Amino acid sequence: MVKYEVTVTTSSLLNATTANNIFIKLVGTDGESKRTWLESSDFYLEAVSTFSVSCPTSLGKLVLIEVDKKPLPLFPQDSWFPNKVEVRSPEGDDYNFPIYRWIADSEVHLFREGTALRILDDNHHLGKYSREKELKLREELYRWDVYKEGIPHCIKAEHPLALPDEVRFSFTKTSEFLLTATTGLTELNLKGLAFSTEKWTDIDDIRNVFCNKTTDISEYVEKHWRDDDFFGYQYLNGVNPILIQRCTVLPKNFPVTDDMLFLSGGKSLAKEMQDGNIFLCDYKRLDGLKANVINGKQQYLMAPLVLLHKTPDDKLMPIAIQLKQTPADDNPIFFPTDSEYDWLTAKIFVRSADFSEHQLNVHLLRTHLLAEVFAVSLLRNVPMVHPLYKLLIPHTRYTLQINFLARLLLISPSGVFTQFASSGGEAMITILKRSLSSMTYRSLCMPEDIAERGMEDVPNYYYRNDGLMVWDIIQRFVKGVLGHYYKSDAEVSQDSELQHWIQDIFEHGFLSQANTELVKFVTMVIFTGSGQHSAVNCGQFDYGGWMPNNPISLQLPPPSTKGKTSEATMLNTFPDVNTTVQGMSTMWLLSKQSSDFVCLGVYPEEHFCEEVPCKLISNFQGELEILSTVIKTRNKSLDVPYTYMDPALVENSVAI
Repeated sequence: MVKYEVTVTTSSLLNATTANNIFIKLVGTDGESKRTWLESSDFYLEAVSTFSVSCPTSLGKLVLIEVDKKPLPLFPQDSWFPNKVEVRSPEGDDYNFPIYRWIADSEVHLFREGTALRILDDNHHLGKYSREKELKLREELYRWDVYKEGIPHCIKAEHPLALPDEVRFSFTKTSEFLLTATTGLTELNLKGLAFSTEKWTDIDDIRNVFCNKTTDISEYVEKHWRDDDFFGYQYLNGVNPILIQRCTVLPKNFPVTDDMLFLSGGKSLAKEMQDGNIFLCDYKRLDGLKANVINGKQQYLMAPLVLLHKTPDDKLMPIAIQLKQTPADDNPIFFPTDSEYDWLTAKIFVRSADFSEHQLNVHLLRTHLLAEVFAVSLLRNVPMVHPLYKLLIPHTRYTLQINFLARLLLISPSGVFTQFASSGGEAMITILKRSLSSMTYRSLCMPEDIAERGMEDVPNYYYRNDGLMVWDIIQRFVKGVLGHYYKSDAEVSQDSELQHWIQDIFEHGFLSQANTELVKFVTMVIFTGSGQHSAVNCGQFDYGGWMPNNPISLQLPPPSTKGKTSEATMLNTFPDVNTTVQGMSTMWLLSKQSSDFVCLGVYPEEHFCEEVPCKLISNFQGELEILSTVIKTRNKSLDVPYTYMDPALVENSVAI
């Protein structure tokens, strides 16, 4: 007889323990053990329990284990979350079987050895059988659904509790998410604001909405939202830093001339464009859409064109705003030299348009919905011991449930965005469809996106500075890990599981196919769900906690002639009280980190056990830590610190 030492580690997750009987079978290249009862009740939280499994002869190289769970007579079936099983063979070889999932039934679950080579999996009938069985089960668990035609597909589930256990929120995440949501709304209800359809009559009253939940940046925004230089700054480092582009030729529908402008230094517009000092923000995706009706009143959504000028002191100043795409007598171009409220009102309409462009295209589509496609495709097509699964699974945490909740609570017919945003009615799906049809693969890859927008050398563009460093660190890590497993392009092409993952993404996400290189594509996937999502999500309350800077809707049409606006006009244009507070409370909720936040580069689950990938993870974490220190040092000298790409504050996945 020979003996195998089996060590089982149970998770620290709440309710991960089990009182059921646990059974295991070891399967090797030369045979298999009997189904063996692990005679113990030691499967409690964080327990590390060791057992002995006896066999008549050696099983050869271990390929997989079979694990099942049976309740005791008269006892209920419960759920168990084992982290991993480690086995030491009689020959002294160590084998690692990562699990990291809930086992809630009495079925037999197969787990492959974590360091198994793909060649072994392909050539050995046991490896091939276990892989095919795992993927068949996963295809049944993770099914595609179509929420609306023309936008990325999503996971099929009737309600959050119908999602597979392994992708649902933890107890901590669920509790804190519900508490944050109910606390904010309860406070607003007590103040009598959540259901008030009154207009704002005094801008100072807006300060009382969330007066005890302000941030340093939201307080700065409140003081400086009227300033032209801060208006321009937000295109670089606010929540929508990817719209602005260098302008070398004016759009034909934006007829600005030199005699309309007063550029610093007396230079001409043509000269300033030639010198690279003119920038354009074009909201053409919002053109021609029917705005929402809120509280029985028609709302207004513009599709502005904004021209900005980089001054000699490196400030980005707005110099012209046209609020509709088509030039006309009732569509004046506004300038800083206009009356105070003409110019301020034009900027308010731009900021409201930016809210819709940001929330639907930049935030929802380009991070949340794409991250869901990446995750569902991974979970359907790639087995657990595959290096791609190990590399990407941390970047799927909570994504499927947070997106289900977004569809349920934000963009459904009764959702907050649908009810209270100017673009939340008929316009919403149209914007998403237009955004997806115009989205390019290159625009998802930060270096190419920066270059195509001509933004490589713009001063004070911290989103670019920090983001490119995060991208480079991720790319080096990905190249190292994938290079350890794939030695040639042919090996990549011949990996059917990897190819199915990418094909599913193109079919259900991009809705078209692009030629790409594996390292860059995987870098884009990780960056989209971590750094990019952080950049466009975490500042929502910072920049939207003061409503006048980021109106969710506007309820008067834009001025068609100059000289007729006033403070009263501005207040009447702002959304009603209930619309304001619903928008602000939602942005507060979506900016709130949970206490089980996992930052970029942290791998709580030990899927990798080989020496080289583990060393690469350590190096990855070291580089991110250095970058975090550099960013924190830089921020000490800034009036408005840019923290959204600090690796210590970037979540590993789209989890909020």
